[in-house]
Amino acid sequence: MTIYLARHGQTTGDLENRYGGDYDDHLTEEGQQQAKQLAEQLKGKGIEVVYSSPKFRAQETATTIADGIGAPVVTIQDLRERNSYGILTGLVKDEALKTHPDQVELLRDVHNTVDGGEPYNDFLQRIQAALGEITNGNQETIAIVTHGGPISTVFREILKEGEVAIADCAYATLQSTEGMFELVDMNGIVSKS
Repeated sequence: MTIYLARHGQTTGDLENRYGGDYDDHLTEEGQQQAKQLAEQLKGKGIEVVYSSPKFRAQETATTIADGIGAPVVTIQDLRERNSYGILTGLVKDEALKTHPDQVELLRDVHNTVDGGEPYNDFLQRIQAALGEITNGNQETIAIVTHGGPISTVFREILKEGEVAIADCAYATLQSTEGMFELVDMNGIVSKS
């Protein structure tokens, strides 16, 4: 199975410099344009289904892609972003640093859990289960629209590629065979190491 693993476009929370995660925000006009460009890039790839996180920003990106390539969107709850930020979710970052400096400090290590956040191992298991569910299907080629956290986790834990920087509407091309995943190509994703 060929998988195009994509991040959503730019969001209102990005512009406002807010802690996202479980925060449900929409695409900006630029984010909508990025999604249209991604749809153009994915045209002709034979994508049969676009799987998406339930968050607005992912749904809006997935719908734009699906409309552009003529494929259905299927929402998978477990593709949602990690609630990394707990009590910081939705706060402007400068404000959070003043009101919760100890919690902001915890964010330096992805394995830490801030108050009210989702533990890393729970998140990892959720993403692995979602990928297992999706790749059990009989499609040859699919797209998955999700967030930076799940994509980073796939690179870190499943592909063993280390840490990556992921641009808006960036995507990786993966090959999945019998539960094993191989990185084929990256577009807008760069290794940090």
